[in-house]
Amino acid sequence: MKKLVLISAALFALATIAPAQMNMSQDKSKRPSPPASAECKFSDGKTVKIDYSSPRAKGRKIFGAASEKAVVPYGEAWRTGANEATTFVADTNLIVGGKAVPAGSYTAFTIPNADAWTLIISKKTGEWGTDYPGEKEDLARAPMAVAKTPAMVENFTIAFDQAGGKCMLRMEWENTKASTEISEK
Repeated sequence: MKKLVLISAALFALATIAPAQMNMSQDKSKRPSPPASAECKFSDGKTVKIDYSSPRAKGRKIFGAASEKAVVPYGEAWRTGANEATTFVADTNLIVGGKAVPAGSYTAFTIPNADAWTLIISKKTGEWGTDYPGEKEDLARAPMAVAKTPAMVENFTIAFDQAGGKCMLRMEWENTKASTEISEK
């Protein structure tokens, strides 16, 4: 009888603890590259929002040639963050770096280079972040200006700087800032 009670107690404890541990492992804020978001709200209340995961530099070489063992090699499509694909959602028609982007949900990729970046708005959504689907799925490719940051940026950051009816989308990491203008169409 004691064995039956002990086995029942052990099974009850296991059944109680296991779901709690599963919920903890699903807490994305505890990831090494936690979730983050940026939003631009236009004067009419319409928005563009980007959800991404923010990796940390951790002393690594971030941008550079593949021969430098850079985390993000120049000239290659990058998932623009970590973990799941970076989402780009607009509830209004936009002009992104001079390119028309209709309201909708998209995936954002970038192609970093030392002197200029390209922002890719992909029609394909729902993929894991590393799987760039190729140019056939590109909705738009917009140029991004590149500048050096005044100080080291440890956490990859996407943000919007609002000015009037426009937003400047900027991405910063290590010692690099890439930016492009976004406005309503």
